Amino acid sequence: MYKITVNDEYHFETSSQNGELLVNGKTHQADIACINNSLYNVIKNNVSTQVEVISFDKATKVAEVRVNNSIYNLTVKDNYDLLLDKMGLSSANATVVSEIKAPMPGLVLKIFAKEQQDIKKGENLLILEAMKMENIIKAPADVKIKSVFIKEGGKVEKGQVMISF
Repeated sequence: MYKITVNDEYHFETSSQNGELLVNGKTHQADIACINNSLYNVIKNNVSTQVEVISFDKATKVAEVRVNNSIYNLTVKDNYDLLLDKMGLSSANATVVSEIKAPMPGLVLKIFAKEQQDIKKGENLLILEAMKMENIIKAPADVKIKSVFIKEGGKVEKGQVMISF
């Protein structure tokens, strides 16, 4: 069983019974053909629809799909996700991080994060140059910057705390 939320507005419960697809308890029949790894052709009631998977994050089970030139954001929860929610635990988004340490010695080229700033998961925090390569350090979770312990142009050692949350 899966619970699917579309654009944070529409909710569907899907399951399979005797080889048939059930959506919100009703049987649906459709032919689905995979054209390539991101494009599908769905035929239902003699109507053909192309569905393109624009992006899919396996860890968070979030997808962005295009159907007939409209883009939809999907969030999928399986039985395990629903059980964790029921227990008051969050699944993939439960990353608790209190600080970012330097992964290697290097030179701080640019700092994007400022103290007291709210940062979303995946946003750039800083650029660290190490071994003549620029490494973009990104936020591992949604956080609020508590302190920035480094300065642009400064050097860091491996394991040195650069930013705390």
